Amino acid sequence: MYTHGRKKIFFLKNSAPRMFPQNRPPAPLQPPPGSSASAAAAAASGAPQALKLTYPETLDRIKEEFQFLQTQYHSLKMECEKLATEKTEIQRHYVMYYEMSYGLNIEMHKQTEIAKRLNVICAQLIPFLSQEHQQQVVQAMERAKQVTMGELNASIGVRGLPPLPHTQQLQAQHLSQHVAQGLQGLHSMQMGPHPGGLPHPGLALGGGSSLLALSGALGAQLAAKEGHERAHLEAAAAAAAAEHHRGMGLDRDRKGSKIEKDATALGLRNPLAVQGAYPPGAFSLPPPGVNGELAGAAAAYGAGLHLVSPQMNGSAAAAAAAGYGRSPVVGYESPHPHMRVPGLPASLQSSASGKPAYSFHVSADGQMQPVPFPPDALLGPGIPRHARQIHTLNHGEVVCAVTISTSTRHVYTGGKGCVKVWDISQPGSKSAMAQLDCLNRDNYIRSCKLLPDGRTLIVGGEASTLSIWDLATPTPRIKAELTSSAPACYALAISPDNKVCFSCCSDGNIVVWDLHNQTLVRQFQGHTDGASCIDISNDGTKLWTGGLDNTVRCWDLREGRQLQQHDFTSQIFSLGYCPTGEWLAVGMESSNVEVLHVSKPDKYQLHLHESCVLSLKFAYCGKWFVSTGKDNLLNAWRTPYGSSIFQSKESSSVLSCDISPDDQFIVTGSGDKKATVYEVIY
Repeated sequence: MYTHGRKKIFFLKNSAPRMFPQNRPPAPLQPPPGSSASAAAAAASGAPQALKLTYPETLDRIKEEFQFLQTQYHSLKMECEKLATEKTEIQRHYVMYYEMSYGLNIEMHKQTEIAKRLNVICAQLIPFLSQEHQQQVVQAMERAKQVTMGELNASIGVRGLPPLPHTQQLQAQHLSQHVAQGLQGLHSMQMGPHPGGLPHPGLALGGGSSLLALSGALGAQLAAKEGHERAHLEAAAAAAAAEHHRGMGLDRDRKGSKIEKDATALGLRNPLAVQGAYPPGAFSLPPPGVNGELAGAAAAYGAGLHLVSPQMNGSAAAAAAAGYGRSPVVGYESPHPHMRVPGLPASLQSSASGKPAYSFHVSADGQMQPVPFPPDALLGPGIPRHARQIHTLNHGEVVCAVTISTSTRHVYTGGKGCVKVWDISQPGSKSAMAQLDCLNRDNYIRSCKLLPDGRTLIVGGEASTLSIWDLATPTPRIKAELTSSAPACYALAISPDNKVCFSCCSDGNIVVWDLHNQTLVRQFQGHTDGASCIDISNDGTKLWTGGLDNTVRCWDLREGRQLQQHDFTSQIFSLGYCPTGEWLAVGMESSNVEVLHVSKPDKYQLHLHESCVLSLKFAYCGKWFVSTGKDNLLNAWRTPYGSSIFQSKESSSVLSCDISPDDQFIVTGSGDKKATVYEVIY
């Protein structure tokens, strides 16, 4: 484009003087050969004429210097990315080792408590023995307490762990003696003597076992700290919930024309109206493991590490980490205080580890229970570890719709009045390779769907017509337009055989189009307000739609009738049907994600978003799905119970998303006028 070209020229003009390496001045420009100035310069210097540089030669040198610097820049950039990857890996290993050490600490604390209880039992039984037998038992118990470091190392070695070096043995022994003495003094002040001359059960840990007393003391300190932090989080939760409900109240109070109301509800008229509580800048979190705990470096939120998963003991966690090369279950205090569900008893608000739970199972009678995730929730083939941002596509307008081609080479972004086409097959900065002007100039594109062959694009938005684009021609062109009576289309879906298109209309109707003949086949009527989202089953027999009338409906495409209706207390903004199972994920205006079983009353309710959930998409393998919202978050969930796999923070509301057919890439469109391409790391 002319504007782009002009910017490029301006860049070259202003950047040329900086293209020389440091401390090397540019070669002086020489007059053309044969001129009087050239001859005079040659005579004055006495140098051969062949050493003089002409203007073209000087420009060639500049070009060579620029190419050299560009090569160096790319080399340094690759090195920087490599170092960043290594840093992430080291952090992951650090967290893994930290968790393993904390798990051992918990196990030591547990064994300490067991020893105390056994000692109490012995103290109660000894008085029933004869005096002679009492003395023998007391002496045997005293001998049992004398555990040497050699015996301790031998015991540890049997369990597959390396023995302590000599210096660490001395340090541990010295520290344990001090702790034992301190605890002994404390108990001597508080406790009286026990029967048979035995010490108090709490003091029955001597020698090597005093290390367990140390772990118990540390555990008590951590428990006290957790109690203080939990009280702080309770206060923050109340404040955040109040603020969240105030924002929702403002959203509900906005009224206007039908289209304006629906567009505002979906966050497309003013996508920056609701912002999250995080600072700008995207980040990725390693995967969580327990309901209510998110895995990753504890320093990410300045909180400490907490309990390991109840499903994974220390050895199982270590084996899982060794087998899969990833951190097992570790957590920090949740940054989402709103996850405490209003009206739910306090006993259900936290997981087994004491953290606020974010995934709940809802039974047929409405009972909610935190979900205990299985040990393999985040392990195994097809489950991502995290997502890495690889491209930023500066569309120039709010990106309300995105899709990616089957070949994963092209990305299509829909904004105000046009769809832009991007080639992401090569690294580096991106500019649109084509622009498809659709609808009216001031109307937003709300949905775009690409047929699997990559030759046809269907575009819908705030207009009564759908545009069908032929992408196979050298210059993309509109080959047909489909016109309905509704003033706007909010979502599109394509049948598995690519013969039929379904459009969700602002009047609540679902229009069925024959793509071959470009004709309207039928309409499904049922939604009493705008139909906002849609998905179709893999066998092409059932259609699922969500609406601003707070309902999700299932339609039989063979008989043309409604099969099911699910009523909610919140508007439905997004939904997706699992390609491999009978699960339907629904994104709400209330910030919840609900995962419904299509033939049973059971469902899961997920609470990680802080504002309305604007888009949702299942991976083609069916094992995970992503959701985005006005809280600037991209969340990846495990199907169906919603274990959080990873989370990425963008700088503005994330309005749309898509996943490539090979599950290798995620594309999002946001309110800061750009689309982001992520590479999924397994």
